Amino acid sequence: MRIEPSRADETDRDDPVVQAVLKRRGGTLIELDRALLKSYPLASGWNTFIGQVRNGLALDGRYRELAMCAVAVINGAEYEYVQHAPHFLKAGGTQAQIDAVRDPDAAAKNEALFDAADRAVLALTIAMTRDVKVSDAVYAAVKSALPDEQQVVELVGVIAAYNMVSRFLVALEIHA
Repeated sequence: MRIEPSRADETDRDDPVVQAVLKRRGGTLIELDRALLKSYPLASGWNTFIGQVRNGLALDGRYRELAMCAVAVINGAEYEYVQHAPHFLKAGGTQAQIDAVRDPDAAAKNEALFDAADRAVLALTIAMTRDVKVSDAVYAAVKSALPDEQQVVELVGVIAAYNMVSRFLVALEIHA
C-alpha cells in the first residue's frame, strides 16, 4: 500500500466512524477500510454510500456483483475482484461465469454462459468503465433487460460507484 494504513482497529469501540465501518463489515476491517480511515470524513461518507450500494438497492444482487467484478477486471483492481467474486457466487452466479468475467469483452458476447440480461449488464459496465459515454444500443439492451427504471438507475450507480472504488484501490496500490 502506498500509504501507512490507519491504526484504527476493532478495539476502537468508542469511535463512531470505526464502529459504523465495523458494523457494515460484520466486525472486521479490511485494507480498504484502513486506508479510508486516514480521513474520517471520507471513511464515514464512503461507508454510508457504499453500504447503500451494497445492501440497500432493489437491483438483483447477481447483476450488482457481476458489474462490480467486471469493473475490477477492466480497471486492474484485483483486490476488488477477489472481494466480490464470492458474493457473485452467493448471489447465484457460477464459477464458470466468474472465471469468464476475467475477459469482460468475451463474456459480454458469451451466449452459452450469460443470458441477454447478463450480457447487457456487462456491455453497460464495459462502456461506462472504458468510455464513460454509453451508446443508445447498449442503453436500450439494459432498459430491455431490467424491469423498471429504478433498477436501470441503480445499475448505473453501482457501476459508477465501483469505478470509484477501483480507482481508489489502484491509485493507492491496495492489495490483499
